[in-house]
Amino acid sequence: MSIATRSQFPIQLVNRIHHAECVSWMKALPDACVDFVLTDPPYMVSYCDRSGRTIPNDNNGTWLFPAFREIFRVLRPNRFVVSWYGWQKVDVFLKVWRAAGFTPVGHFVATKSYASSRRFTAAHHEQAYLLAKGSPAVPDNPVCDLLPWRYTGNHWHPCEKPLCALFPLIDAFSAPGDVVLDPFAGSASTLIAAYQRNRSFCGIEFDQQYYQPACDRLAREVSARRSPAA
Repeated sequence: MSIATRSQFPIQLVNRIHHAECVSWMKALPDACVDFVLTDPPYMVSYCDRSGRTIPNDNNGTWLFPAFREIFRVLRPNRFVVSWYGWQKVDVFLKVWRAAGFTPVGHFVATKSYASSRRFTAAHHEQAYLLAKGSPAVPDNPVCDLLPWRYTGNHWHPCEKPLCALFPLIDAFSAPGDVVLDPFAGSASTLIAAYQRNRSFCGIEFDQQYYQPACDRLAREVSARRSPAA
């Protein structure tokens, strides 16, 4: 992968997905080396899909503040994080984000044509917060806070995000050549979306059952885009 980068991110680590625990791994990065963070951390709801797949550390929140403290440190000043979250724990997420140093400055909703769950309500949306480090300039043409959504089938991961929901975020909050970090890489959707938008990227995935499929998916994407027929 030959996308150029302007940041101080270690060149040997860029444009890859790493099998590691993200807090310890990020501690080795220099300060202010990442241009944008787009991530989908565990929601702390003990999720289990119909096939029995679970999410590591989704039954506790001990990792949440250490992770976002490191994300704050490695992010450049006046830059952004977009983090998906579970509404059931919004109070916990907001408390941690603010404690880590971030200011919530926006909110996104991705609307679904189907209900992903049904209880007191039929759940037809996913949600994410826009978090700022410092005081970024207000854009002349801000991105819409409603995001598109297509069902992925969750082949690669039980909580797989569609690329169409990620492209507007990458376009709005990073530029070609920027480094996009996803410390909870899951299915590698963020990395693939960044690659397709000519950004550099770095992903971290802790669980081996998701890490290897994510590597395979990323390699398939790079191979397809490099082939003459692509």
